[in-house]
Amino acid sequence: MRTTRTRAVPRQYTARGSAMAVTMAAAMTISGCGAEVEADAKSSDTATVKRCGEPVRYTVPERAVAYEGGSADKLFALGLTDHVHGYVMPPANPPVSESPWASEYAKVKMLSDDLLNKEVVVEAESDFVLAGWNSGFKDERGITPEILDKLGIQSFMHTESCFNYPGHPERASPFEALYTDFERLGRIFRVEEKATEVVDGLKKRVAQVEAAAPTGEATPVFLYDSGTDQPFTAGNQVPPDDIIEKAGGENIFHGLDERWTQVNWESVTEAEPEVVVILDYGDLPAEKKIDFLKKSPHTKELPAVKKNNFFILDYNEGISGPRNIDGLEKFADYLRELKG
Repeated sequence: MRTTRTRAVPRQYTARGSAMAVTMAAAMTISGCGAEVEADAKSSDTATVKRCGEPVRYTVPERAVAYEGGSADKLFALGLTDHVHGYVMPPANPPVSESPWASEYAKVKMLSDDLLNKEVVVEAESDFVLAGWNSGFKDERGITPEILDKLGIQSFMHTESCFNYPGHPERASPFEALYTDFERLGRIFRVEEKATEVVDGLKKRVAQVEAAAPTGEATPVFLYDSGTDQPFTAGNQVPPDDIIEKAGGENIFHGLDERWTQVNWESVTEAEPEVVVILDYGDLPAEKKIDFLKKSPHTKELPAVKKNNFFILDYNEGISGPRNIDGLEKFADYLRELKG
């Protein structure tokens, strides 16, 4: 079995941090061990499913809006294209033509290439919005599940993003959160069997990677998102942490109980990463990030940089979605080749 080196948490860091009428009842308590959904006693047309830690009653959506590739991919993977009205895709996202579900994207509308906002959802007459907390949904932009509830628009948040959701937080490891989303979306859209099929397939692929992971000491890995004065990286609440660990590496910031977060360069230097994973997205290409790391006095002497050990992780492989497992398989292949 591979072993994990104990690493100190960085000394300093800061967190990064006419609608269609759909009647939604107040949150209700679900009884029973592990129960997350139950048919409404008065109507089989509704089901109660957790939205983060909050039980919410849902009717089957017919005009869903998805924010970013991870959300849309989840719906398409469940075969729900006919229930999707459109998607919102900010410029940082890679082209949808690169998605395994490119043909499904072509069947629905691109509603905006900007950040998610209430106006685009209302204009689309959406009855359901899928996004993450503090990414798509955000108090500062005036679009939250609570606001949409008042408008009669259903919403659901990626479980991975529920870690610090006010009032109803929920914790799960990133991959477990991914599986949970498929299960819950399956219940919301009444495609439970398909959801089980998808989750079983993903779990099988993960197990195959873990079985083939290199033995011995885990390779220290630094995920570089962005930042020059201070780097943004991945804590233990986002998918790259699981991607790195299950492939046979160790996220040098696994000890940070955060999602995407800011650290300092001193903590990166002290960790001596052997590999740098570059999160690649549209407005800041991976090549520019690598060039910066090779020239910066903070990083040019890092073992990973001196050995040119860079792995590029696509944006949609790094945010919560089924392509996380694609990223895992690719990174696992890279690590095995690196370790010979």
